[in-house]
Amino acid sequence: MTGEDVLRLAALREGIRAVPDFPVPGVVFRDLTPLLADRAAFAACIEALASPWRGQDVQAVCGIESRGFIFGAALARELDAGFVPLRKPGKLPPPVVEVDYALEYGTDRLQARNDALRPGQRTLLIDDVLATGGTLCAARALVARLGGALLGAQVVVELDALRGRMRWGEGAPLRALLHF
Repeated sequence: MTGEDVLRLAALREGIRAVPDFPVPGVVFRDLTPLLADRAAFAACIEALASPWRGQDVQAVCGIESRGFIFGAALARELDAGFVPLRKPGKLPPPVVEVDYALEYGTDRLQARNDALRPGQRTLLIDDVLATGGTLCAARALVARLGGALLGAQVVVELDALRGRMRWGEGAPLRALLHF
């Protein structure tokens, strides 16, 4: 990493606002909306997200609802790839493929159109934040059910204390732009 890269990441970090006690007491929410609103910061963020994946023939970027859509669509454009939204239940017309995953208190589900990926299509996952890893691991399982060839996953922010990376496992790299 060059000195210029370090400065660029420091500037991106400045665009992420810490909101204490949101959405519940004791949680520090990482608000990425200031970064999104800053034209130069958002462009630098997308460039930094794309950099490790250039030259890997990414054919599809799968973005996880909802902020993964923002970063995913821009990243897909930057990598000259298609964009596939991974949605919460009831947002896509049938037929869909779905994966259930555990939450702290209950379960949730991710869905995609059953024809969203071609068999063997070279796919990259993107989300805004990696916390406990449940959603990202469900997205990985969904790409597998769709027949995609997962190249890896990219997040803007990883919350290291929540150890979501431990759930990811082997077989595909997981990259985070910033760590908190």
